[in-house]
Amino acid sequence: MKAVLLKLRESFVSVLPVTVIVLILAATPLVSFTGTELAVFSVSAVFLILGIGLFNLGADLAMTPMGEHIGSGLTKSKKITVLIAVCLLMGIFITIAEPDLSVLAEQVSSVINNVVLIATVGAGVGLFLVIAVIKIITRKSLSTMLMFFYMVLFMVCALLIDSGKKSFLAMSFDSGGVTTGPITVPFIMALGVGIATTIGGRNSNENSFGLIALCSVGPILAVLVLSLTAKGDLSYTTPSYTVASEMGNFGKILLVTCREVVIALALIVAFFVILQFTVLKLPKDKIIRIIIGIAYTFFGLVIFLTAVKVGFMPIGLKLGKELAANETVLIIFGLVLGMVVVLAEPAIHVLNKQVEEVTGGGVTKKEMLIALCCGVGLAIALSMVRIIYDFSLLYYLIPGYLISLGLSFFVPKLYTAIAFDSGGVASGPLTSGFILPLAIGACSVIAEEQILSLAFGVVAMVAMIPLITIQALGFKAIMSAKARNRIAMKRILAADDEQVINFVWSKKNGK
Repeated sequence: MKAVLLKLRESFVSVLPVTVIVLILAATPLVSFTGTELAVFSVSAVFLILGIGLFNLGADLAMTPMGEHIGSGLTKSKKITVLIAVCLLMGIFITIAEPDLSVLAEQVSSVINNVVLIATVGAGVGLFLVIAVIKIITRKSLSTMLMFFYMVLFMVCALLIDSGKKSFLAMSFDSGGVTTGPITVPFIMALGVGIATTIGGRNSNENSFGLIALCSVGPILAVLVLSLTAKGDLSYTTPSYTVASEMGNFGKILLVTCREVVIALALIVAFFVILQFTVLKLPKDKIIRIIIGIAYTFFGLVIFLTAVKVGFMPIGLKLGKELAANETVLIIFGLVLGMVVVLAEPAIHVLNKQVEEVTGGGVTKKEMLIALCCGVGLAIALSMVRIIYDFSLLYYLIPGYLISLGLSFFVPKLYTAIAFDSGGVASGPLTSGFILPLAIGACSVIAEEQILSLAFGVVAMVAMIPLITIQALGFKAIMSAKARNRIAMKRILAADDEQVINFVWSKKNGK
């Protein structure tokens, strides 16, 4: 109970800023919400707090230990072929069941079939999870691999533009962001930690990160290739959901959400049960703890996702439509909202905790949060600018990835791995369930015929900006250390012999 209360307090602090900002905005002449809309949004915020709190506790008790046990157990057994096969299947099936991906697929179903899109993304994640595991086993450089795959990715982008299907670009990059959702992130990150720790080596901490980074590339490439074969009507239909319509379908939404979460968790549990009887053979007390954690995870995710669909998606869409009348306010609101919305992403807290543990406090949770908040705020503000002035997403992505990949050669490799993982984690269910509807709403007023190419891409921006901000944090740490060393050396060189002798004598005698 103490752990539950602690998690609820943390989630309250996370969700409160987003809720307060929207309620303050509702009190201004800029937007006009009905009493029902405000009431539903406020109640949804309360359930959001409950959902995030339960999910985070469940991730600590079940998802993270399961990933670590599977990674370390299969690695210790030296059955590398089995490890790779399990990772391939796990990547495919967990991604297919990822709620974030279902939200995106529903919003683009008018141009690409839901099942086809989800299956394509799942195949991309499964393949690149295998590549990520091989990277850990062979200790290959993450920076080099990312450089290669992003070069291939932008080459495929050029082919897509040449074929006259550039409207699919933004959606393709968004698919990479939504793939790493609240279910997959704790499991995949812990899987990497388990494998890297078991293999050991001087850089095991650094080697444990990077799975999320590579698993975010796979879906983008897969959907880009799928887009090259797309035919027929490419027009996008603006969604028409409102608070009233979602409340009317509350029972249906709850049942669908329960089904999605059950499928997602069942896939993970099924793999874990098979491995428990064949390879892991964990003691009874650990199994009971994991079962309790799965229960917390289930209820937390159901409550969280239902609250997002019923209260946050309709409010986000309406906010975008009404703020589009004042472009300056739209950009400023995007900046402020982005800085606080990342706090409410469940997987962010899992990432921050693991980063602080693996780096031994070298990268604190506070530093991570500040870097992510600033990065996501800037990403959403820039996305609003793109909607207003109508230009390609590649004008942001190409320079952004060039800068982030360039920084990878000047900062410790651990920072690079953390940064690229953070990008995938930052773009969670609240980004696709609140920020994306906000962008669609704004674009439906400013440029309705270009929603597919302009409104989509905001998830990709949220995933990209942290790559730069967190590596900049690492670059700052290096420069600060060099500056301190330089100052210390100047003091030593400037000191006379007697001071140096006294200093050495004092150290030798413990003074």
